[in-house]
Amino acid sequence: MKLSSSTRKRPRNQRVSNPRQRKQQHLLDVKVRARKATQHRNRRVLVFISKLVLTAAICAGIYFGVRVGMRRFFFENPDYRLAMIDMQTDGTLQRDQVLKIAGLREGENIFQVNLAHVHRVLQQLPQVDEVEVLRKLPGEIDIRILERKPIAWITSEKQISDPFQSNVAFLMDARGVLMKEKKLLPEYLGLPLITGCISESLEPGKIVQSVEAKAALELLRLSAGSFMQTRFQIREIDVSKGYCLVVTDKNRTRVTVGFDHLEKQIQRLEQFLVYADDSRREIETVNLLVQRNIPVTFMKPAVEVINDTIDPEETPRIMKAIPVAPPPAKASVKSAAPSPGKNQNGPQPFSLQKQTQKGKKE
Repeated sequence: MKLSSSTRKRPRNQRVSNPRQRKQQHLLDVKVRARKATQHRNRRVLVFISKLVLTAAICAGIYFGVRVGMRRFFFENPDYRLAMIDMQTDGTLQRDQVLKIAGLREGENIFQVNLAHVHRVLQQLPQVDEVEVLRKLPGEIDIRILERKPIAWITSEKQISDPFQSNVAFLMDARGVLMKEKKLLPEYLGLPLITGCISESLEPGKIVQSVEAKAALELLRLSAGSFMQTRFQIREIDVSKGYCLVVTDKNRTRVTVGFDHLEKQIQRLEQFLVYADDSRREIETVNLLVQRNIPVTFMKPAVEVINDTIDPEETPRIMKAIPVAPPPAKASVKSAAPSPGKNQNGPQPFSLQKQTQKGKKE
């Protein structure tokens, strides 16, 4: 009996290939996919390298093109030659000296000048306080220099007659920077002189660090007031003692000042100066190190000094002249003996004096 189609058994889902055939098919498929992946990876690497080389070539072309263009239009262009160097200063620096130090010369290309280098070498000069360097196209460079203003001389010597001629005397500004000017102005001769600074070495461009030198600078700053500047003009400050300042003004007044509390000491000095002006007397010495009972000495009036110089002494000294006899001649004693009837002038030898006395007695 035949079964209907609905009741007929379906065939099983069986694989046609055996395991060996399936393994070979799988291996072939893996090899094909690995080869394709390698080709794809190689293609991507080649594209990346091509892009990198193309980018490098474009950058190199742009670089060399810009360089050639700048050299042709700027660095080798005769319109940008340095035709004028304007140098202005408020001190003693000379134009040739500044140009030599900065390495500038007219005729070179203006773009080849390193402004930062010029600024740096000029700023290193001891006498330069501020410097400004400007480039003005097409062919001009402006240099503006503000020099340091010296306020005093300083030296390690205790006494110095002429700081202009001394090799150990240096100019110093308000910040303590040491300078050695090649061209000295006449107004430098009237600057105060700080002597005896032996606690440190003095070199151009160096800033003083000793307590004595800083105290002297502070004293000069404080004495720049209206009253002190006109009444007490400092000429010399001796710092050699190490514990105080011995200040001498234009009137030869010597004031001993400590390192600390300079403002209070200046105020006390002002009081003494006012008192001296009111009493019409000149102060000779003042010791401001003492807090109370300050020792002060006054100078003699000019009338007393003139009288002591002109008036003669009451009992003048009389100087007696002592005769000097000529040396005795080389002769015998008999020839040199004087006769009894003659007087002998001048000193006689001791033996001859005895013979003369015996003759007189006889």
